[in-house]
Amino acid sequence: MATNENLPPNVIKQLAKELKNLDESPPEGIKVCVNDDDFSTIYADIEGPAGTPYENGVFRMKLLLSHDFPHSPPKGYFLTKIFHPNIATNGEICVNTLKKDWNPSLGLRHVLIVVRCLLIEPFPESALNEQAGKMLLENYEEYARHARLYTGIHAKAKPKFKSGAISESTTALNVDQTNTDLKSSAAGAALTLPSPLAPSTTPSSRGNGQEQPPAVVAPTIDTGVGGSAAAALKKEGGGLAKVHTDKKKIDARKKSLKRL
Repeated sequence: MATNENLPPNVIKQLAKELKNLDESPPEGIKVCVNDDDFSTIYADIEGPAGTPYENGVFRMKLLLSHDFPHSPPKGYFLTKIFHPNIATNGEICVNTLKKDWNPSLGLRHVLIVVRCLLIEPFPESALNEQAGKMLLENYEEYARHARLYTGIHAKAKPKFKSGAISESTTALNVDQTNTDLKSSAAGAALTLPSPLAPSTTPSSRGNGQEQPPAVVAPTIDTGVGGSAAAALKKEGGGLAKVHTDKKKIDARKKSLKRL
């Protein structure tokens, strides 16, 4: 358990219990940051309420607990610069809960909630920042513009990790990679597509299994005549030649007989 010379043991025990409860069940828009070795200073990050000039901002504040806490109220300070009637330029917070309306029975949760409500509804009548208080009363639009400007410059929320966008980015990268692989595969297939005129390189099933030289197939000339018809024509031509020779022999014999 944390120890601190400025706080009695019973107060430290009570604070430890309350801080644990704040951690497990934080108020809306408030996150408590604790130093386990020193409970006399309590830090908290307050989100700017929606619909106010402090929206989308994150403001860090601290509560300083004196040695007679909780009989005397804590002192509150904004560490993040803010344009607000009830917050001085040095960050000091002016709210009745931390002054005349303090009650020892009020816990840290109540104090933090009141401070955040102060961002929703300022009290310009008891302003520590007179410029902001006067501007709020006379020209709210100008006051809101100044407050938004301070918020955008000094209370910029830290970017949070978004698993969906990455997942989407990763998915997009995977899709691009897949498309690239498909294109590469298609290009490779087109390059390796065998030509109908290319010689066969199929390995021989005999021998030692090594590739044999490609067999060159002579192109076949289509004459328009089937193989059997060509053979018949060749045979017929041979028969005609033989008949012509026999006729010559007969004519020669007839001439010889006439001479006799």
